[in-house]
Amino acid sequence: MNFQNKTVIITGAANGIGKGIATAYIDVGANVVLVDLDEIAGQDLQKKLGDNSIFVKTDVRKEEDIKQLITKTKEHFRQIDILINNAGVSRFTPLQDLTVEAWDEVINTNLRSVFIVSKEASKYMENGGAIVNIASTRAAMSEPNSEAYAATKGGIVALTHALAASLSEQGITVNSISPGWIQNENYEELRNKDHAQHLSNRVGKPEDIAKACLYLTDSENNFVNGENITVDGGMTRKMIYEG
Repeated sequence: MNFQNKTVIITGAANGIGKGIATAYIDVGANVVLVDLDEIAGQDLQKKLGDNSIFVKTDVRKEEDIKQLITKTKEHFRQIDILINNAGVSRFTPLQDLTVEAWDEVINTNLRSVFIVSKEASKYMENGGAIVNIASTRAAMSEPNSEAYAATKGGIVALTHALAASLSEQGITVNSISPGWIQNENYEELRNKDHAQHLSNRVGKPEDIAKACLYLTDSENNFVNGENITVDGGMTRKMIYEG
């Protein structure tokens, strides 16, 4: 995989899965734009990743912030090749208590942002490129009180293949990844029964999602397009019987 001189924008990059994705792209020689509202964590990560990265504080709920992000990326790295739409929030609230305002916050952060950032970034993907949207296995299955989150993740999967169709003439591939259980910290504190829920016999790590991003954004893999790839250690394929 050759990512030398490629510029990658990653939303929600300061922590968790986004941090793992950013680190992976730096390791393969890409230029990385770290996008997050968490200024302290974002700047700290930028210092660790070095000169091939910049941090741009951005509220992905705001169109003007996103346009400023694209402008700063072009000014600093002069090009945009890859976009990872990873920013997201989860709110698990009993249905009868879920306000329209809280619903809108989740929709605007998780789903609306994917539309706006993809729209703006694709204008400057002059040599083709790749977009990866981080969805979730919750796009296909649910537990109680997850209406807003599930709606956004299902929407991301549908938006992904629509974007793939619209951007095909520009040579831009668009795919999504649906992570399962990804443990961002304190991995060593997980129990044996946590790992045993997975056919891979372990809980996932951010680097598992990062590897999938690298695969989907490698120009040699451009025959994978408009697809949603589940990366969950087989958890959603495991039939569970309770005795």
